[in-house]
Amino acid sequence: MIKRNLLVMGLAVLLSACGFHLRGTGTTELTIKELDVSARNAYGETVNQLKRSLQNNGVKVYTGAPYKLVLTNEVESQRAATYTGGSRSAEYELTTLLNYSIEGLNDTVLLEDKLQVQKYYVYDGNNITGSTQQASQVRQEIRRDLVQAMLVRLQQLTPEHLDELQRKADERAKAEARALQEAQRIQDETPQQSPLEVPAH
Repeated sequence: MIKRNLLVMGLAVLLSACGFHLRGTGTTELTIKELDVSARNAYGETVNQLKRSLQNNGVKVYTGAPYKLVLTNEVESQRAATYTGGSRSAEYELTTLLNYSIEGLNDTVLLEDKLQVQKYYVYDGNNITGSTQQASQVRQEIRRDLVQAMLVRLQQLTPEHLDELQRKADERAKAEARALQEAQRIQDETPQQSPLEVPAH
């Protein structure tokens, strides 16, 4: 019994050392420690779950943080994937597409990307209540997967990487401003032709 327990403990230590975590039990180490999080649907379940997950992973989420994660659009779609002949049941595909951006100083967009999660459920016309509950459960699973995928994306970002993106964005903005000033200067220095006067006969 003791040997078996030691074996289980040894395997657990070995797996955790390899970065393995049981789904929903591990933490995602983020190098970003401060983040402003917002969404078009400010009270939506996705943004609220994401905020909680970030806070559980040691990220301070507050308005005015140096960098801002914006969930710009979340679209859910459903389509029939397969039909079972002769019965009223069908398999449906649920897809949620989440567009997001990371903003820096002065709301400068540093990067834009999207996440997509697909899952299936069976709709049984003879058990509408059960099918509705299953669809609701699948939507919750999709939301959890989206939040987890977002944490993985954020895990790949470091403050140094974001600072570099901010520097490049600032350089682009300055170059655009200089180009506009130069275009305005050329326009101002170009003589404006007066209307052609036609001599009266």
